[in-house]
Amino acid sequence: MEQIRKYFDKTFKLTEYEWQVFSCKLIKQDFPKKHILLEAGQIENNLSFIESGILRSYIPKEENDLTFGFSFSNSFVSGYNSFLTRKPSIYNIQALKRTTLWQLSYDDLQEIYRQTKIGNAIGRKASEELFLKKSQRELSLLNETAEQRYLNLFTEQPELIKEIPLKYIASYIGITPQALSRIRRRIS
Repeated sequence: MEQIRKYFDKTFKLTEYEWQVFSCKLIKQDFPKKHILLEAGQIENNLSFIESGILRSYIPKEENDLTFGFSFSNSFVSGYNSFLTRKPSIYNIQALKRTTLWQLSYDDLQEIYRQTKIGNAIGRKASEELFLKKSQRELSLLNETAEQRYLNLFTEQPELIKEIPLKYIASYIGITPQALSRIRRRIS
């Protein structure tokens, strides 16, 4: 839990009261590798902070799933559109390795908003991070080659990318696994 406090202290200082209101609502959850945290058709009820692990967001398809996001330690993850609208998600979120999350329910977040001044800043910080991740992904797909997208992912998380199966990385950058193999051979 100290990890999430340090994360927030970088941006703003929580009073002891604000931290107590916030931290008493957090629930620590451990998930095994391959666990589906959110399944298409479910309503997302949690905004989660990743203490450790790697998560994949994807649209399930009969032939090949469409991976559109990875989330790593020290960041937020959520089926955020479902979380906000209270409507079913159209995608899954899966643990790619053993993952530890600190989760905050939708109702508890609303309570934090009501009880503290800093609550809105906490919610804003999480939503801004999720929005920026989504924007960067969209701009990357529009402006960069598959090789550039691969190199960016490799630069951002070099030690962790080795733990992501190549078929998910290929899907994420919008190419086949065979094309990814060619890119990897070319740049090595």
